[in-house]
Amino acid sequence: MRWAEGFIAVDWGTTNRRAYRVDSSGQCVEEFEDGKGALSVPKDEFPAAVAEIRTRLGDLPMLLAGMAGSNRGWVDAPYLPCPADIDDLVKNLVWAGDREAIVPGLSYIGDDRADVMRGEEVQLLGAIATGDVPPDALVCHPGTHNKWVVIEGGRIVRFRTVMTGELFNLLKQHSIVGDLLQGEVAVNDAFARGAAHGLEHEDLTSELFAIRARWLLCKVEREACASYASGLLIGSDVKIGLGDHKDVIVMGRPALTRLYAAAIECAGGGPVELDGERCFLAGINEIAKRI
Repeated sequence: MRWAEGFIAVDWGTTNRRAYRVDSSGQCVEEFEDGKGALSVPKDEFPAAVAEIRTRLGDLPMLLAGMAGSNRGWVDAPYLPCPADIDDLVKNLVWAGDREAIVPGLSYIGDDRADVMRGEEVQLLGAIATGDVPPDALVCHPGTHNKWVVIEGGRIVRFRTVMTGELFNLLKQHSIVGDLLQGEVAVNDAFARGAAHGLEHEDLTSELFAIRARWLLCKVEREACASYASGLLIGSDVKIGLGDHKDVIVMGRPALTRLYAAAIECAGGGPVELDGERCFLAGINEIAKRI
């Protein structure tokens, strides 16, 4: 198997998957994204889902990260305990077939907590390899399950997950305030007010209901509700993860990093945004070089 001649990289999330064809120079030359997340694929149908990716991107070796290696995915790739670096990931790749390797996730146990991640570790360690993340840093990685990650000596030493993205989606789809959260979320005055409240108070569940009450009593416009709720949740998230740090790397999709960067600035921090897709490709290339 000759990874240097090109391969397919897959970032398989809970609700979607992104696949990239990487050429011999390490550049992405073709990609696609769809809604076939790991939770929507029965375990016995993963081989067919993998074959579908090759049909679209070519008959090449494949590196898979994320939920494909979970107990809800294709083949279980056990979590590696922190601290860990990119060489640890390479040493513990799990082979699902002759040409399919799954990157393990990471776990943390300490401070009377337990936590896990899958997929984010590739982006984080890729950004360290390129120098976009310094060897000692705090990284905020927003997504369905936001991660606050402490990097020391170029290794991931501990992290904490906050279910902010999933909570917002659940509220939007299944709660009494859901009809008020259908609008577009933007960094605006409503978002800033929500973020400030989340940072300064500890009444999240009460304040979420107050969104509906204010609208019913004509104290707020419907158009402001989604941004306020997003700001409130993200502000509460930042309160959990920021601690005494000021400089924070915010890594992920630009639409999300923009929101978190605004809340971090509201808290007095100095965020630097990084594109998660570029970091993922950097990390997956580093892994491929070491196989």
